[in-house]
Amino acid sequence: MRWRAWRWAAALACAAWAGSVQGQEKGAAALGPLVDGLGNTMRVLVVGAHPDDEDTQLIAWLARGRQVETAYLSLTRGDGGQNIIGNELGEALGAIRTQELLAARRTDGGSQFFTRAFDYGFSKTAEEAFTQWSRDSVLRDVITVVRSFRPHVIMSVFTGTPADGHGHHQAAGILARAAYDVSADTVRHPRSSTAGFGPWTVQKLYRGASFRGQDRATLRINVGEYDQLMGRSYSEVAAESRSQHRSQAMGSIQAKGVRFDLLTREVARVGPADPLRESGLFDGIDTTWSRFRALARNTGERTALTALPAALAAVRSQLNLQRPDGAIPALARVRQLFGTLCAPLDGACDELYDSGAQSERDGDYRRSLAIAVARTDRALSIAAGVAVEAVAGREVFATGADIPFVVSTFNRGRRPVALVDQRVNATGEATRRAKALSPDSVSRDTLVTQIAQPTMPWWLAQPRAGAMFTVPGSPFDEATTAPTLGVTSTLSVAGVSFRVRTPVVFRFADPVRGDLSRPVVAAPAIAVTLDGNVEYAAAAAPIERTIRVHLQSHEIDSAVVEVSLDLPAGLSADTAVQRVRLPGIVQRTSAGGIAAQLGITGGPAPDVIRTVTFRVRGTLAAGRHSIAVRARSGGQTFATGYQAISYDHMVTQRLYRSSALEIEAVAIAVPAGMRVAYIAGVGDNSAPALEQLGLNVEMLSPETLAQRDLSQYNAIVVGPRAYEASEALVANNARLLDYSRAGGTLVVQYGQYEMLTPGIMPFTMTLGRPAARVTREDGPVSIIDPKSPLLNAPNAITPADFEGWVQDRSLYMPTTFDDAYRAMLEMNDPGEDANRGALLVAPYGKGTYVYTSLAFFRQLPNGVPGAARLFVNLLAAKAVGAVQ
Repeated sequence: MRWRAWRWAAALACAAWAGSVQGQEKGAAALGPLVDGLGNTMRVLVVGAHPDDEDTQLIAWLARGRQVETAYLSLTRGDGGQNIIGNELGEALGAIRTQELLAARRTDGGSQFFTRAFDYGFSKTAEEAFTQWSRDSVLRDVITVVRSFRPHVIMSVFTGTPADGHGHHQAAGILARAAYDVSADTVRHPRSSTAGFGPWTVQKLYRGASFRGQDRATLRINVGEYDQLMGRSYSEVAAESRSQHRSQAMGSIQAKGVRFDLLTREVARVGPADPLRESGLFDGIDTTWSRFRALARNTGERTALTALPAALAAVRSQLNLQRPDGAIPALARVRQLFGTLCAPLDGACDELYDSGAQSERDGDYRRSLAIAVARTDRALSIAAGVAVEAVAGREVFATGADIPFVVSTFNRGRRPVALVDQRVNATGEATRRAKALSPDSVSRDTLVTQIAQPTMPWWLAQPRAGAMFTVPGSPFDEATTAPTLGVTSTLSVAGVSFRVRTPVVFRFADPVRGDLSRPVVAAPAIAVTLDGNVEYAAAAAPIERTIRVHLQSHEIDSAVVEVSLDLPAGLSADTAVQRVRLPGIVQRTSAGGIAAQLGITGGPAPDVIRTVTFRVRGTLAAGRHSIAVRARSGGQTFATGYQAISYDHMVTQRLYRSSALEIEAVAIAVPAGMRVAYIAGVGDNSAPALEQLGLNVEMLSPETLAQRDLSQYNAIVVGPRAYEASEALVANNARLLDYSRAGGTLVVQYGQYEMLTPGIMPFTMTLGRPAARVTREDGPVSIIDPKSPLLNAPNAITPADFEGWVQDRSLYMPTTFDDAYRAMLEMNDPGEDANRGALLVAPYGKGTYVYTSLAFFRQLPNGVPGAARLFVNLLAAKAVGAVQ
């Protein structure tokens, strides 16, 4: 896939990017900043490592307060973190955090970039990070972003030193400086290695100093400045932006008053030699359109550039936010001048990112013009009162199927407007309309298009190679890279044309939340999914399991589907083929389709899903085995399905995977008749894995602890960070301690500093700052007491049980602990002192208290065999006399 194949998506993003200065604002609140921004040609790139690293205060102050095109480059999508709002982890969590970052940028006015780096989890040094990532590849990605975005200033959140803490933070700081140094070097980094984008020289590099002491700052910016048009300060906007990171529990108070953002100028090619003499980020940089006069190719361009300052001044002087249509003639004149400047550039002004620049100044010129045209078009549409909606009858269509939708073009202003044409991005087909729209009128047309491939997070379209995503060589701008179905409308007012980009959506009225819109997407005609993709089973023991296959149709017509299983040796199914008829999609519209024509529907059509079950029996040898599902209909075979990730604060994401179930057959002994209660923690999906091993597991709500008879359980498990997530658990924790004291086994998985609160744990421990952790999942583990019953019954635990672990060994490990605890394991990362806090066991009254910071929440859902064997031993701690 070539970058230019996304040309329309880049154009569509100009509207969302004009979003970059007016975000979610509309009308006068958006028009004023747009007009102010027509004369601003500066760009700033903020560089960090993860979602939530960005300096939202600086981004809001620049983008909304100074109309500077501002972007945040996150090396990763936060895939390796944890999830406070659900149990999605890994790539699914990365999809959530990507959406949260985009929501943050819509709020603070910035745009968003990524590299191909996958967040594989916590890292202690940059050197370790670069053993997982290809340093050259990630640097090339950063340089590609710099050469395409062409920032005049880079602000690195991190220093690139151990003071940054997380190794990814250190790596981000190192790469930001490297990009500043070499983005103009086409010998080491030729144009062909950066998606065709040529050299770019960044003028200044700053480091964030707000968390490093005021004495290190060379520039202080009052981000608490009040914006009268918005009625808020930029710091308040930044707090709202910060609060979009819901999966990380980043909700923030929108504090009023003076607040300073501190920056340190590290290196600069322009400006005063003494950074303390600077008065602003752009000291020494020509920020006006006059710097492009030397590029004028003919008299017309020279005349346009000369006339531009006066034309921009005229717009500002004629703008009356109570009667914005009065500024249309002045805006039309500016649009005409920009059109003259764009004419010789081979359509570059239609693309936000143009790789055809012949020089750095030419690249600056093209980028600045593309932004200015997008801003002017947006300003004209607001001043003229133009709005375009594109509404389809449902959210999901089958790939390759016709997608009919209604495009409504409204003229809500006081001047006549002409609709010239409309173009559908999926096909590139232009439909000539050439009709006049008088004030207070609407034009409605029905268009039909198709989407050839399933809609998914674009960076997951190809399998990941280790800790690097496999994606095309593009600028990695999320808004312009994601393929979104939409329409470009060309309109004319006061003698000039302008464009409005509109996504095609499914719109409906939710009884509680009101008017909602969802982007129209494509999915396979029949999606085939299972309940999970990894399960446990006991090796060399009779297996009897139900395989549930869910079939979801996105076809209009009904279809007969034949479903079969490809089974590994040792297993057989109760039937070879199951047949089921799937009904066609049912659209919920009112009689005659009037509601659909108006873009108002009663709500999403119910999912058309049928489930067939297979009973599978037999035995499996130890190891991993695969059960593949095939669904056949109409001469086609379907073998993929998707996980729909849906939360109220984000656009639904669909993650595709093959229709296969991996079964990890484990050589394991499980005590018969054990009843286990499980209190779920953060990002916790471990309970189903325990059930697959043959344990009787019941989910327990913290709110019911006071009323439940806990003595019926052989063991109670508390999930990771559960005390942080549940006030009810903290309030009722005494019930759990009483249960253990009376003879029960209580297994508590790791928490953070909330575990130090008196009354949470029966005996004290301490956590360092930063907390100790073992990040090397393949690092050595020493068994302190090989004869301990806990490590021998019912399963004999050996070093082999710590092979094949994923992402983490242990996190937030106690540094010291009360003598009542007995340490079972010892481990450390290379070059660090050994830590014995990963698995602590203590007698408590008549029972047993187990505290473990081992990353079971990652191991059990991924079917790691040794983790299953060890966890079963923990549940049986009292039964086997683990503590005397």
